[in-house]
Amino acid sequence: MEVGIGLPATIPGVTRDDLLESVRRADATGFSSLAVIDRLVYPNHEPLIALAAAAAVTERIRLMTDILILPYRVNAALVAKQALTVHSVSGRRLVLGVAVGLRPDDFEASGVPLEGRGERFEEMLAEIRAVWAGEKRGFAGAIGPPPPDGPPELLIGGRVEATFRRAARFGDGWTMGGGTPDQFAAGVEKLRAAWREAGRDGEPRAVALAYFALGEGAEEHADRYLHHYYAVAGEELGSAIAQSAATDETTVRGYVEAFAGAGADEFILFPCSPHPDQVDRLAQATL
Repeated sequence: MEVGIGLPATIPGVTRDDLLESVRRADATGFSSLAVIDRLVYPNHEPLIALAAAAAVTERIRLMTDILILPYRVNAALVAKQALTVHSVSGRRLVLGVAVGLRPDDFEASGVPLEGRGERFEEMLAEIRAVWAGEKRGFAGAIGPPPPDGPPELLIGGRVEATFRRAARFGDGWTMGGGTPDQFAAGVEKLRAAWREAGRDGEPRAVALAYFALGEGAEEHADRYLHHYYAVAGEELGSAIAQSAATDETTVRGYVEAFAGAGADEFILFPCSPHPDQVDRLAQATL
């Protein structure tokens, strides 16, 4: 199983220097991917723009949205072009993970109804695939830039039943945005069943994520950041997510082992502190 690391682009107050230094350190280690998560109504960096900045100062590491909320972005052709641009300037390193989203404030801020987002999500996935396939859209031809040696890998996020059908129809695999190893293993079974039912060849890719903070003040960093980020979900769920963060090397290693046993192809650990030393500490614990 590959181990990736999250970019601290969603942590309030992260500085330019800490962000870019974290990116450089992640690229210099053996981490498989550098990933971002997504909010609109929050003091975070926009995911694809953050990855474009990361592309400029890295050479090796994959760049992943885990996930990008698609329906409130409305314009699928524009998202497809943005993704192709990051894929091109990074040297074919983008993995586009997308999901439906569920926070009402993000949709309200975009002027997009929350209702009907599942159907809109599928329509946008179909359009992205068509753009990436080079279908003509006007006098100048296709929407570019042309994907270098193929388009980005596309992962579908979520845990509802429709997620696995969508992954088999449109994607290259599935990503689970939080949960236990047992829940992940059950999702992998559903993913493979949907893959077979859709008549897809090969095996779908399966990715999981968790949160971590290591070193001095680890528990405080995890509690402060995750309670703030998930406040919209309510105190009970926010506390559960905060308490699930790995705050010592033993727990980190236990998570890695458990998700590998559950069938994950890649496991992404997202930091709760913006300090670049989190990259080094995670590498020491996992690589």
